[in-house]
Amino acid sequence: MDTMLAAVLHDFNDLRLEQVPVPHATEYGDVVVAIKACGICATDYKAIKGIRRNVNFPFIPGHEPSGVIAEVGPGVTHFKPGDEVIVMPSGYCGYCDNCRIGNTHYCENAFTTGGDGPVRVLPGAFAQYMRTKDTSVFHKPASLSFDVAALTEPLSGAWKGVIHYSEMKVGDDVVVIGVGSIGLLCMMVARAAGAGRLIAIDNSDYALKNALALGATHGVNPAQEDAKKRVYEIMPGGPDIIVEAAGPIQAVKLMVDLRRRGTKWNVFGITTHETFELDGGYTHFLEGRMDASFGTNPLAMSKSIRLMERGLVAVSKIISHRFPLERIHEAMAVMGTPDRNKIVINP
Repeated sequence: MDTMLAAVLHDFNDLRLEQVPVPHATEYGDVVVAIKACGICATDYKAIKGIRRNVNFPFIPGHEPSGVIAEVGPGVTHFKPGDEVIVMPSGYCGYCDNCRIGNTHYCENAFTTGGDGPVRVLPGAFAQYMRTKDTSVFHKPASLSFDVAALTEPLSGAWKGVIHYSEMKVGDDVVVIGVGSIGLLCMMVARAAGAGRLIAIDNSDYALKNALALGATHGVNPAQEDAKKRVYEIMPGGPDIIVEAAGPIQAVKLMVDLRRRGTKWNVFGITTHETFELDGGYTHFLEGRMDASFGTNPLAMSKSIRLMERGLVAVSKIISHRFPLERIHEAMAVMGTPDRNKIVINP
């Protein structure tokens, strides 16, 4: 087969289903993966709709894939054709200073497949095949379906933000602002890690209903009540951790307003260049800690696979829609609606 079906973004709001050349594993460490499932991330949607502008055209989006090794290149010894795998979208050199200290997602020579961040962006997984490096591939446990395995990358981001960076402890009172798919994953990680009171905040009653079904102890809709007042009724001492997983700048401002002394707060969801203000003296007095979490790394991916394989986080429960690649335009239309969670594309 010389060509394959792919969703190619030629300009903002110009996503086309086309036949393009099938990639091959020609360079050292290359692997080609036959894509079985790929989640749609909000950053994919923002790129397609022009909300995120750091895109070079033409571009094949999709950075949450699972699949089967179709071809391996020179030097690949840990994978063979037929292996079922999970793909980390980011790739790293292993030699720069950042890689040497374990911050591979800061790699000075990084690439991404179908995502954003590094300068070097390779074709992504809204296609039948995708080329990447063997260091970005993980063996898929047989107990995980391809659809579930495709959620490894977003789950790894949730683990990295809540556990690795914000260092959540058993019994911590946690607030998650925005409980779409990534917020639900942050919430489910917090629940699995032993959160005490766990408040989900969202303007959507649909999202709050899902959050309560998946482990939130309370739901707050700021469109219907004073969110800060309600949070402090539930948590009189204030939250130990606040995770902003929504995206809009209003969510970040709410997070800032909810802090008390010692609160750890994680700027997780916003990806657009918008500003918010901090009172310097008050922030100094609160002695809290701001974290942020972008992308993933091998540690977070490995932890995420373990969480799913051990049954600690049931990511299948947040998949609301599945579409074949041929219907990706329908999938993107659903992405723009409020009553959906994770959408998976099955090439």
